[in-house]
Amino acid sequence: MTYFVLMMLLALIMGLIAVASNPTPYFAALGLVVAAGVGCGVLVGCGGSFLSLVLFLIYLGGMLVVFAYSAALAAEPFPEAWGSRSVAGYVLVYFVGVVLMGGLLWGGWYEGSWVVVDGLKEFSMVRGDVGGVAMMYSFGGAMLVICAWVLLLTLLVVLELTRGLSRGTIRAV
Repeated sequence: MTYFVLMMLLALIMGLIAVASNPTPYFAALGLVVAAGVGCGVLVGCGGSFLSLVLFLIYLGGMLVVFAYSAALAAEPFPEAWGSRSVAGYVLVYFVGVVLMGGLLWGGWYEGSWVVVDGLKEFSMVRGDVGGVAMMYSFGGAMLVICAWVLLLTLLVVLELTRGLSRGTIRAV
């Protein structure tokens, strides 16, 4: 199970590098979907199956619509793919940065300390996932307002970034 979570974390880093290095919304949205799916897989590997399901459904319902809309606004006839020189340069720089930071922080990571929520099941009455759902519904009101505000801010930022020179949804009339 530890190796499964490690491989999922490596795939998450590669998905985030794909998002950060690509200037076109088409491929960046694809990398973001991969990163979100793998991140939910990491949560499943650590025992949070319901939380990962809720996170993935909310992500697909909300943010993917924004990125599909922004990709439609910023339609390019020849988008830059991951194989182009500028994007490959960014991928290389981000990958070297991840390797350097991993080398700096290598001594503090121990794979023996990764214990999934159900690994200590003899000490708990219910699954850890069910307790998280109860906490989410009891103390989640403020977090719901914060998440709605962040989603609105992200929508406005994405629409402003993909506006172009004189066309777009947020333009001066």
